[in-house]
Amino acid sequence: MDTKEIQKLIEFISKTDLSEVKIETSDLKIQVRRGGGEAIKVVPAAAPVVYAEPAAPAPKAPEVSAAPAPSSSKVVEIKAPMIGTFYRSAGPDKPPFVEVGDEVSSGKVICILEAMKLFNEIESEVSGKIVKILVDDATPVEYDQPLFLVELA
Repeated sequence: MDTKEIQKLIEFISKTDLSEVKIETSDLKIQVRRGGGEAIKVVPAAAPVVYAEPAAPAPKAPEVSAAPAPSSSKVVEIKAPMIGTFYRSAGPDKPPFVEVGDEVSSGKVICILEAMKLFNEIESEVSGKIVKILVDDATPVEYDQPLFLVELA
């Protein structure tokens, strides 16, 4: 199993409710678990155990938490569900997914986070209006870092 196949397996797990997958062949044992801080184990048959820390935890739905509200409106943060590089658009020649003032609905793609050469579309978990974009395009972000401020509809 090569790196691309392992990445496809991680991507598959991130799109399901599975929390763990184990694959065993005569040449290889692989165990992938969802969750922060857990390792991906790749074990060649008849060889010592090799632990490889993932560059980013399996993608989860973006967390939304309350932020201080200016005036009487309710503003929430959309936070990074993983470590990666933040992109506002699908490519350099493409328009940004969202701009300040745009209305978003739950499930709308609002940005891309790249981790380990995988481009993960991040969807809004709330409906409302983009008040502020907190991260510059093509910059690294940390897990749980606020990306957007959204005024709830």
